[in-house]
Amino acid sequence: MYANPDASYKAYMEGIKRYNWTEPGDLNEWVRRVFAIRPLLVCLFFLALLISELRFDWMEQTMGNFLVSTNSRRPESGTIWETGRQTREARKTLDQIVSDRQTSQQETRQAESFKEIAATILPDQWVMISPDQFRRLYLQLNPETAAEIISSFDLLELINRENWDRTYFEKDGNGLNIYLLDTENRVLRQLTIPPDLLYGMGESQVKMDQSLDDMPQFGSRIYPADLFFQTLDRLGDAVRKETIPQPDQLLRFPGRITRVGISGQGFSGFTELGFEIESTTHRIVILMNGHERAVLRLRSKLEGREPMRHRNEGP
Repeated sequence: MYANPDASYKAYMEGIKRYNWTEPGDLNEWVRRVFAIRPLLVCLFFLALLISELRFDWMEQTMGNFLVSTNSRRPESGTIWETGRQTREARKTLDQIVSDRQTSQQETRQAESFKEIAATILPDQWVMISPDQFRRLYLQLNPETAAEIISSFDLLELINRENWDRTYFEKDGNGLNIYLLDTENRVLRQLTIPPDLLYGMGESQVKMDQSLDDMPQFGSRIYPADLFFQTLDRLGDAVRKETIPQPDQLLRFPGRITRVGISGQGFSGFTELGFEIESTTHRIVILMNGHERAVLRLRSKLEGREPMRHRNEGP
């Protein structure tokens, strides 16, 4: 035990104060501490880490490897994931648009009528065809319909000018706008096919091994072929041409027309007609569109006589 505890305590506190690293007493103490071996070694260590990171990017690579290894276990949330998801969705949408455009263009090149071209054009899109294809489709129309689009002389003049390079189609509601362009995309001629004219361009449809009785649109408006054509013959050439715009379609198949049906509803100025043809081997129905006004006039004449009943109806 110390003889004087107070003196011993004071000496102890003086020693602690003298060697207290947290409170250097003067500037010399600061300098001694900064340039001591231990601080210098610590600074050199961190400086080496910094230089190696700048040289080899080992910290980024280590962090990247860690993120890749834990990627499947982390939730897909946050701005980065949302941006990536939107990018993937945008890429899928773009690929679908390109695929649809390529499909539409391919179908257009194979089209056999202006109506088929209109069916292949998607909303807010357009298609191109060559002048030769336009001319081929134009020549398939009957003269009256073709003249409503462009006269043969005007088309011949465009062809002979040798600067018609391609034909641009775009939807106009249910109709078509057509632009004849030169090599510099200047419009040589703008044409319009309204919906009623376009609807009447459809090729006839052939239903194999069916009868008019199987088609509800004709109802009881089914007449013997003899009665139909005799009545039609008395209405004159103009009505006949408007009622059956494409009579050559009825000559493509062997057999005899036995019955004719008239639809009870019109669409865009046209009414559907059905011609039932029977032969020794088959029975078919050819569907085509006739001008509504002419068909109504013919039907008013036919209504004065008893229409042919369905085969499954009683007397």
